[in-house]
Amino acid sequence: MGEETMDLTANLDVEALLRGGLTRENRAVASVVPVLQHLLASEAHSLLSDAVLARVRGMIHDCAAQVMAAMAGHDPASRALLHTDPAALEACADALLEDEALLAFCHALASEGLLAERLQQRQSLDPVLSPLLQELIASDDPAIASLAMSVLAAQSRFVQTQRRMELPMGELPADLFHAVIARAQATVAAGAGHEGLARLQASYDEGASRLGLLARLAGSMRRGVVAALALDHAGLALFTSALAAQQGQPRAAVVLACLDGQGLRLALVLRAAGLSLPAIERQFALIAPGALLPRIIADLTAERAATLLNAAAPAQ
Repeated sequence: MGEETMDLTANLDVEALLRGGLTRENRAVASVVPVLQHLLASEAHSLLSDAVLARVRGMIHDCAAQVMAAMAGHDPASRALLHTDPAALEACADALLEDEALLAFCHALASEGLLAERLQQRQSLDPVLSPLLQELIASDDPAIASLAMSVLAAQSRFVQTQRRMELPMGELPADLFHAVIARAQATVAAGAGHEGLARLQASYDEGASRLGLLARLAGSMRRGVVAALALDHAGLALFTSALAAQQGQPRAAVVLACLDGQGLRLALVLRAAGLSLPAIERQFALIAPGALLPRIIADLTAERAATLLNAAAPAQ
């Protein structure tokens, strides 16, 4: 009886430490969007060299330019070629900057793009064609092979648009796509550009977006999705999509768990996915070389790790 009491006390102490660590990491994540809003609205933004900030600003302005091109009756992809009224474009971009969900989405994309570049430089991980994606492209199942080819093309476009600090409207989730259009419409005269926006909305297909294709590919793997839980085999894009799909977590949350200062969350995400301690250590070595893996993770079951993650999930 005494031993059982000591074990229970030890378990409670461990979980208290984990909850405290997750609370600190949650505060760091929750501070991102308010800080982004402050810095992006600052007159001193040109003095900032932060890569994430630059990419988020670029993506927001790119969305604004695409919507304005559509309202003018042009192909949104031609936005860079149009002589848009600078004041109108800035007003539209300012309206989009007020959307916290859009900022959070852009932050996750920018973080993913930069992390993929670092992994390529440090670990020689191809940001477009991973070993697992090669295997899926060569699948005997024509549907999976075709879907994998579509993912390859979408991932190649993502890498290119991230370098150009662009965000094609078709890559937005449905709720953000419609929110961007609504906010942009509010900055112009009533009814202006209605036909162009209707065409833009008619052409939208969330399932054809990169994130939609990645989710479909991860789902098509069924039990074989375990192969996507090795970063160096699956590549960052499929790795994060597979983890999110398996656990019902927002993909952006999984991406952010791979950033500096989020080691505890990353360890819990991997443990909740059923990875053994050696497997988790291998992922840590790739994502955060030199970071210390919390040893208490080894004492948690996958179910308990998932429970702790869900209980400490930051507000969406």
